[in-house]
Amino acid sequence: MRHRNAVKTLGRKKAPREAMLRNLATSIILHETVKTTATKAKVVRPIVERAITTGKENTIHARRELMKTLMTEGAVNKVLEVLGPKYATRPGGYTRITKLGARQGDGAPMVEISFV
Repeated sequence: MRHRNAVKTLGRKKAPREAMLRNLATSIILHETVKTTATKAKVVRPIVERAITTGKENTIHARRELMKTLMTEGAVNKVLEVLGPKYATRPGGYTRITKLGARQGDGAPMVEISFV
């Protein structure tokens, strides 16, 4: 039984789930908008927001912390050089989730996650 377990497993074991979420977070940062399922968007949102908050200060420590989370050097550079300064005065809430409707094949609720 999974009583009182807060983590959303997304039907995957730990390592594949973490890899998928890192890839999704990297895609959101690079493309600034991604279409995905509602559950994945809700799970990846804190990862992206934490990365932006870390990127507000452009230091070596921040770069190394972002490299632990994000998959590519390009995404890390974008967070530190573009997104961090852009949201420097905003205290949080950098992403928006917009509902798109159900997916044709299996009826999964689809959303678009993008930056504000």
